[in-house]
Order: sequence, then C-alpha cells, then structure tokens
Amino acid sequence: MNWDETGPDTGDLTDEALDDRLVDAGADGEDTAVEAALRPKDLHEFVGQEKVREQLDLVLKAARARGATADHVLLSGAPGLGKTTLSMIIAAEMEAPIRITSGPAIQHAGDLAAILSSLQEGEVLFLDEIHRMSRPAEEMLYMAMEDFRVDVIVGKGPGATAIPLELPPFTLVGATTRAGLLPPPLRDRFGFTGHMEFYAPTELERVIHRSAGLLDVAIDTAGAAEIAGRSRGTPRIANRLLRRVRDYAQVKAEGRIDRDIAAAALRVYEVDARGLDRLDRAVLGALLKLFGGGPVGLSTLAVAVGEERETVEEVAEPFLVREGLLARTPRGRVATPAAWAHLGLVPPQQGAKGQQGLFGA
Repeated sequence: MNWDETGPDTGDLTDEALDDRLVDAGADGEDTAVEAALRPKDLHEFVGQEKVREQLDLVLKAARARGATADHVLLSGAPGLGKTTLSMIIAAEMEAPIRITSGPAIQHAGDLAAILSSLQEGEVLFLDEIHRMSRPAEEMLYMAMEDFRVDVIVGKGPGATAIPLELPPFTLVGATTRAGLLPPPLRDRFGFTGHMEFYAPTELERVIHRSAGLLDVAIDTAGAAEIAGRSRGTPRIANRLLRRVRDYAQVKAEGRIDRDIAAAALRVYEVDARGLDRLDRAVLGALLKLFGGGPVGLSTLAVAVGEERETVEEVAEPFLVREGLLARTPRGRVATPAAWAHLGLVPPQQGAKGQQGLFGA
C-alpha cells in the first residue's frame, strides 16, 4: 500500500519502508509527512465535530448547487483539533486549489495584496492564526472579503494615489486559537463560523483506529482506548502518541499494540494515565512541593521548573486548568485538591499557607 493511495504525496515513503526502521521521537520531518498522510480527505472521513461538519456540509453543498464560491469560513478552537484539515477538505469539496499562509507572515498590507492579487477564481485561501495579522493588512482584508477589491496605494504623502484592484471571487478560511482577539468588523464578514470542541475519548478511539489502519499497525480496542485516554482530547496528540507506541511495539512486542503495550510505551515517553507529560508534572510538582500549593506568580513558577514564562503559560497551563488541576487567581497560580491527589501528595491542613485556604479541605 503506497501513501499515494491514502493521503497527500510524501515522496517514495511507503508503509513497508516506514515499518523497517524505528522512528525516533524527534524525527520532525518524517512525522510531519506522516501526519499529512493521515489527514481525512472529505467530510465523511472526518471524525468528530458533528455540528460543525453538518453545518459546513450544508454551506458547501448549497454553494456547489448555485455554482458559486463558498462563503468565507472562520474556524476557532485549540491547536490540533482539525482546523487546517477542514480547510483542505473545503477546497477538495469545492474542487478548488488552496493556498496556505498565516497571520504572522503578513506584516504589511503589501504582503496581503500580493497574495490576493494572485488568487484564481474560486480558490481557497487558508489564513492560520488570523488574529495575529497586522492591523493595516487586516483593514485591507475587510474590503477584499466583502467587495472582492483592494486599493493599492502608490506613492507617499499628498501625492499618494489609491489604485483599485478587482479580485476574483475567492473563499477565505480563517483559523484562530483566540477568537476573542478578532475585531468585530473582521469576524462579522465571515459567512460561517464554526467552533471546534475537544474530542471525547470514544471519538479519539475512532481516530486512532483509522490512523492505525493507514499506518498498517495492529491495535486492539483496549490499546486504542488507552492511547485515547491520554491524548488530551486532541486528534493531533492522539496520532502522535500512536506513532510513538507503534515504535515501542515494533521493538518490544512484534508490532502489536494492546493495553499493556500502550501503557508501557507511554510510561517510557513520560505521558501518564491522565495525559500529563513531563512539563505538566514539573509545574504541578513545583507548585505543590516548593510553594505549598500556591498562590505563586507565573514568573516564579517558570523559574522553578527551568522553563520560559511563555512555555508554562501557553503549553502547560491550558491543559492543567481544563483538567481542574490548577487555577489562576489574582494572587497567582494555585493547585486544586485534585492536583494533590493526582501526584499522591497530602495537602496541608485547611487554613495553612497555600491553596487549601482557597479551595477548602
């Protein structure tokens, strides 16, 4: 079975060649190619997000029936939930080419004008992290989305001239992890807005079984459930853990994955039964053991675990807060009773310095 039969072109990489060698956990280039090959190709293949899929299916079918370009689409949600995959599916469903860029790459209005002016009719423009686009480019995008026109400014000062440039109809698919940072004038110009939710374990099991089939990996229901339960509700993480468990199974278990093999592999990669990794446990451990459960400032906590402040805030904290293990307060970060229980530690007595004064016994 060639990858060309199941996903985007990844060169000469085949399942047999992939199975012949142990993939190192840091093999980013190959992991990226495999991840691309695992992407669903249409809405029927896409697992989860039923509401968004149903609504988007109606939007695309209606546009095709009218022979028109699909409305602009805004997809919001945490990283790894399928926003990029859905943008590619939109292009495939509309039988249109897709161009991919990101907000941070568009720092000037001229950057956006160059992209827009080269679009073909009906083309899909995927703009990832759209909330990080520069303000001048954002204002240019307003007119492009609504009127399919941009004004290119030639010259400077009093002699500057605005030259109107007509654009072919196109579909903008914007993706953001922070929908609240989008200004209302931009958000209101999208014809369809979909919010991506975290996946239930049963949905992740379906993702894992599908990916295992594409990777030609033998996995039973219990093994898939073990991986799904540690995947933080995120398909991207589920696929990454599956590849790492596959590596372990190739070396230790003749390539077959069951619950025991999955659990043993994830212990090697320091992912615990609740999905916490080394950084998560380091943050909780420092908060509990060094600071009595808090409250403690973010910068102090980052220094204690030897990480940058941004890493702790953007990588570890969102999951810990969502799991009810950590809370943000005006006085700093505090651990919840569940955090003490998860690490097997005994909290201080109620009223002692630390989080118990905030959460109770």
